[in-house]
Amino acid sequence: MEFVLLMASLMSVVALAIDALLPAMDIIGLSLGVTDPVENQSLIIMIFLGLGAGPLLFGPISDSWGRKPVVYIGFALFIIASFICIYAQTMEVMIAGRILQGVALSAPRTISIAMVRDIYSGDFMARIMSFITVVFLLIPTIAPAMGKWILDSYNWQAIFYVQLVFAVLISLWFWRRQPETLAVAQRIPFTKTIFYDGLKELLKYQRTMGFTLISGFIVGSFLVYLSTAQQIFQEQYDLKEEFPFIFAGLAIAIGTSTFLNGTLVLRFGMEKMVTTFLLGYFVISVLYVLLYFKGANPSVEVLLLFFGLQFFAIGFLFGNLRALAMEPIGHIAGIGAAITGFISTLMSVPISTFIGRFVTTTALPLFIGFSICSLLSIGILYYLKLKANSEVVQHT
Repeated sequence: MEFVLLMASLMSVVALAIDALLPAMDIIGLSLGVTDPVENQSLIIMIFLGLGAGPLLFGPISDSWGRKPVVYIGFALFIIASFICIYAQTMEVMIAGRILQGVALSAPRTISIAMVRDIYSGDFMARIMSFITVVFLLIPTIAPAMGKWILDSYNWQAIFYVQLVFAVLISLWFWRRQPETLAVAQRIPFTKTIFYDGLKELLKYQRTMGFTLISGFIVGSFLVYLSTAQQIFQEQYDLKEEFPFIFAGLAIAIGTSTFLNGTLVLRFGMEKMVTTFLLGYFVISVLYVLLYFKGANPSVEVLLLFFGLQFFAIGFLFGNLRALAMEPIGHIAGIGAAITGFISTLMSVPISTFIGRFVTTTALPLFIGFSICSLLSIGILYYLKLKANSEVVQHT
């Protein structure tokens, strides 16, 4: 149980760095001289750029040095990056700090996944990942409300100070209680070609690459929501005071399905769960587009219903997609988690940046993005299924 809580806590620093800032995005933008609300989306999107690039360094190092030293390096960099954000005077400096925060936090985020893979595999790994994600999702339910309270009581810089304190406490807990999970005998010497060798090994596994691409489309579409939620609810619906509670409620929808996945995945298997809820994700988004294609926003209750259904489906996708991608590559879990995370994030950042530009006066572009991303994901999934079936036929 403590292992689940600790791994979730390592991941939760990422959620805190993203979600606690949501109520303050417009304030930060104004203080840095930004007047276009769309430009404030970069405060969220750019941290994901760092989260995608960082594992390319930390993954190979963790396979060579062990998991724990990499987490310490990541938290040290996070402290530096946070002070850059605190003292930023321009949006350019703030973005640099956010990218560095993402690079830094990619260490505990990547290593937590690698540590789970070091110990577990198969559907049981997916079960553990589901429980970790449930605990992790407690942060998104409270982070925006906490960020708003800090903003109202102090200033936006104080949000970064709270993140720092949280990171230090988690790192101390990790240091005292978590043993190293990568045995010395299983470590891979760090060489100049370790990334190339890992990528070459990774490309042998079509299922790993396929589920990584699906993850990129799903994360990309969800990132559009994260970067535009404040704009939609505070500006389009004028719900500035209610926004933290709306965000928390939608996070609970993801948490509920993620919790259910921990039990259902052992009964039905990861791939069946992904197939079912990827189709559901597509149908829900297409239904919204068909109903509101003229562009006018529906009532907030209707929008929340559609968001809730979408995110309920997402809760069954995140953990299972990562587990399916990691399943064949347990022998290179560190570099595998790094490269798969990099690919999915490299996809998600331009996807969210492009779609987010259209979310100005209505939420419709967001659901169009959901529809397209899920349709492409379904195409990849059924390609993998056909490939697997043909291989079974060849062996019989």
